[in-house]
Amino acid sequence: MTAFRLAPAVADAFPDTLIALVTAEGLRGREAWPHTAAAVADLEQQLALGAWQPADEHDPRIEAWHTAYRSFGTNPRRVRPSVDALGRRLAKKGALPRINPAVDTYNTVSVRHGLPAGAFDLDQVSGDVEIRYADGTESFTPLGEPDTVETPKPGEVVYADAAGVLTRHWNHRDAHRTRVGEDSTHVVFILETLHETRDGHLLKTAAEELRGLLMPHAEQTAVHQLGPAQPRITV
Repeated sequence: MTAFRLAPAVADAFPDTLIALVTAEGLRGREAWPHTAAAVADLEQQLALGAWQPADEHDPRIEAWHTAYRSFGTNPRRVRPSVDALGRRLAKKGALPRINPAVDTYNTVSVRHGLPAGAFDLDQVSGDVEIRYADGTESFTPLGEPDTVETPKPGEVVYADAAGVLTRHWNHRDAHRTRVGEDSTHVVFILETLHETRDGHLLKTAAEELRGLLMPHAEQTAVHQLGPAQPRITV
């Protein structure tokens, strides 16, 4: 079991934070995921027809993350929240990247709802995970760059376990070590909002949509909520 904790300092600075943790056990990433394929195709078709556009930096959901990034010293136009970068890519190219079924699933739900999303292979996580301010001594190896080691700046919000940082700039980029691949079987998917009061219903809808897409391909799924009112969850 892995505990996820929201550090008191982060909870105090962002008191309306709500994070959905969607867990999947016995995930089968090498079979066909037709419902995910259909969801991706539908989103791209809506964009092509002009019936839908991804949220941009002027949308309150994205703007909130830009403000948060600036508060801990990150320029969000140079280092963008994941959902912002993904939406910009989709708007420019007209298509989402195809990585693997599990990643394609959370990318689709993320951009559809304008909420940052990520995932960790829990079998590669070391100890518990905390959302906290970096102290400047941690190491981070970016996804897709196994030979690169970065040091997050002190005061930057990160997800971290006992072995290092799992995401930089809160939700800009995940680590290579805990990446989700086709053979990952025990995974936690993460969706986030900084405004539960305004967008909590949207987060819950997105989490249930994500869970629904995962259920045909997992032995067990569940949705947990993490926030200042419940700062520790075991998954």
